Amino acid sequence: MDFDPIWLALSLVISTVGLALFRYGRKQTRVPQIVGGVILMVSPYFFSDVSHMVGFAFGIIGSLYLWTRYDAG
Repeated sequence: MDFDPIWLALSLVISTVGLALFRYGRKQTRVPQIVGGVILMVSPYFFSDVSHMVGFAFGIIGSLYLWTRYDAG
């Protein structure tokens, strides 16, 4: 398996964002952030293409944004 440095860097960034979301959700006891954080931390393991991985991450973050905006109002 060939390790692409761009894939490695982006997977680190996506997983770090997931970890931050998870910790925030756990501290505030907010289930959407906990679930989104876990999904973002685990998702890079399932993608070998950079564009699919980034697209999936943006989809999860966008869904989380919409979920929290419509849930609060």
